[in-house]
Amino acid sequence: MSEINVRQALNDALREEMEKDPTVVLLGCDIGVRGGPFGVTLGLQKQFGKMRVIDTPISEPAFTGAGVGAAATGLRPVVEILYSDWLTLCTDQIVNMAAKMRYMFGGKVNMPLVVRAPFGAGGGIAAQHSQSFEAWFNHIPGLKVVAPITPYDVKGMLKAAIRDDNPVMFFEHKRSYQLKGEVPEGDYIVPFGKAAIRREGKDVTIVAYSMMAIRAQNAAEELAKEGIDCEVIDLRSLLPLDYDTVMASVAKTGRVVVAQEAHLRGGLASDIVAEIIDRGFDLLDAPPVRVGAPNVPMPYNVGLEKACIPDENSIKAAVHKVLSND
Repeated sequence: MSEINVRQALNDALREEMEKDPTVVLLGCDIGVRGGPFGVTLGLQKQFGKMRVIDTPISEPAFTGAGVGAAATGLRPVVEILYSDWLTLCTDQIVNMAAKMRYMFGGKVNMPLVVRAPFGAGGGIAAQHSQSFEAWFNHIPGLKVVAPITPYDVKGMLKAAIRDDNPVMFFEHKRSYQLKGEVPEGDYIVPFGKAAIRREGKDVTIVAYSMMAIRAQNAAEELAKEGIDCEVIDLRSLLPLDYDTVMASVAKTGRVVVAQEAHLRGGLASDIVAEIIDRGFDLLDAPPVRVGAPNVPMPYNVGLEKACIPDENSIKAAVHKVLSND
């Protein structure tokens, strides 16, 4: 085992898959010499050349469409969108082409496309660089959607995504790249559709993903000092989503908080709460509580931004609320 950060875990996953499989290619703006805006692909163009690590023009529709075509004709492209906010520009290629092609061709065409999208807020980068669109793509049949946060999960799930014959939306939190953790030396994958229990508890279940899973663990440790024992579930995979693990925890605790960083309205937390109620209304001892950002554009001012991003205090308040609603 070695301790590395998320940036290195992503780089290692890409390099190892490119060494193993010559059909794996990378496309995106500034991913060559610069290594992308966050340095994830640094050194890969030097190792594999400009035909496999392709610096594209600044046109998300063009290079995402090229990725769709490449996937349909035998390659395994990994497309990097500099900021997930610019997924808005290539939604047609993802939603109407990549997500539909296997189905519309009766399974005769594979679509092993990975779209890497740095998402989330923090650092004062304003409303056009701070958004979280995972719920949009979770709505689309034909896509898989993942949002891992630890170096172990990031590396293992990116490898799984590259090897998958279906299009995968791979959301990386922009504030996670320096997070460190232990990663095995050998080859491994983390399968989709299996959540991780980060902390066991008996009083309240906290369901979260990406950076909110980290904040949920921190909040749970603080709540433990008050005598409140929280179980923390890191979903990792959003589509497919591991409802077996979620429902087993809810059956144990009887109370649930679902936390996301995205705007609360129309978010994944709402869908998860609805599914929990459908699957196990009688298991609940209190109404579920959601945590999310207010429905406003993310401010540029760092103080206002901090007020908009859900944090440990937001989660703690939600836990207190669900415990008071007996």
